[in-house]
Amino acid sequence: MATADARRRLREQPIGATIVLTIVGYALVLGTFLLDIPLYPDLTNAQVNLLSHVIAVINTTATVVLVLGWYWIRAGEVAKHRAAMSSGFVLILGFLVVYLLKVGGGGTKEFVGPDVVYYPYLIMLAIHIILSIVSVPVVLYALVLGVTHTPAELRNTSHARVGRIAAGSWILSLFLGVVTYVLLNHAFSYEFASMIGPVGF
Repeated sequence: MATADARRRLREQPIGATIVLTIVGYALVLGTFLLDIPLYPDLTNAQVNLLSHVIAVINTTATVVLVLGWYWIRAGEVAKHRAAMSSGFVLILGFLVVYLLKVGGGGTKEFVGPDVVYYPYLIMLAIHIILSIVSVPVVLYALVLGVTHTPAELRNTSHARVGRIAAGSWILSLFLGVVTYVLLNHAFSYEFASMIGPVGF
């Protein structure tokens, strides 16, 4: 009964639910960056590196899943699309947990490389971060509509239009995150740093 009531409230007020969920997500991230909350364990450099690799695997998998979800909805395979987008969201929640653990535990890195790569790296990282921030409410709104309506009902909502924006920004953000990870951790070098400065995975 409680689940049915929650679903009905989400269905009737998708924008309100999106706002609440967005605020909670932003608060978790900002709280980790700005407040010294003794919630996270201190990490060794080896643990930071391990979590960086885990984040890259999650983001790469999420990118593939979301691209498949986009393909499947264009092919009219609604059930596969829904499963892919739900899986993508679960992966992003997993990313958020690992990312907060890494950052909260002091695990940030600074890119070390030639200027010819450093500045493009910063640009890609900035686009990745901006997209990851601004796409949160759009992704959540598309998700709330998707889980509270049947496929037939979704035709009378803005799910398809919002979903295209959400998926596009989400996929680009994830892809750039993976590229910056490769540049930082494999193609060039890094040094461990405080949370202030141009950081990466």
